[in-house]
Amino acid sequence: MLQQIFTDMIKQDVKPFLSKCGFAKKNLNFTKTENLIYMFNFQKAAGNTADNVMFYVNCGIYAAELAQIQSREILTAPQEAECHFRARIGEIVESVPDRFSITPDTNMDDLRKTLLSGLDDVIHFYDTMTSARSIVDYYTSGPFLHLSEESFHLLLQSNDVGTAKHYWKALQEKYGTEKRWTIFENKYSAIFNKYGVEMDKR
Repeated sequence: MLQQIFTDMIKQDVKPFLSKCGFAKKNLNFTKTENLIYMFNFQKAAGNTADNVMFYVNCGIYAAELAQIQSREILTAPQEAECHFRARIGEIVESVPDRFSITPDTNMDDLRKTLLSGLDDVIHFYDTMTSARSIVDYYTSGPFLHLSEESFHLLLQSNDVGTAKHYWKALQEKYGTEKRWTIFENKYSAIFNKYGVEMDKR
């Protein structure tokens, strides 16, 4: 019964809404291909019961340019796990939960409203992410370790040495005391050397 409610919501509410925004549905994935590939993935939680159907909304952006840097095959239909930018909807839109839950007591009108509003906000966020550099800028501003090697390659390829050095320093300040930092530092040094850029490690 609740499983059917979830299926109906995807079919009657989510699909028409995302279709209007240019997303095509395949199973529980919705994708739109422009310069980048944008994705929403609806992931049902493990351990759902007859009285509680939980699901997550995963958001992803795939960039062929970053796949090239990774020396990976360029995909035209990537899975969410193969995207370069990945986040749960709640990480992008603070007012939306990371996990949705449908129970016999759930007010489905409220859930639909929250979900569609969250999807709309993510689409506006996607509108600001128009290139591989946008994805790199997102992760360097953190600064995050995720995609760090690809980010250094992209920055140094485009001769943006200043941003690359700033990102290195920011990562060093954030993660430099961790045991694993030496591994990352060696990898980053090799990348800087590849582009003939000296890095001050102090």
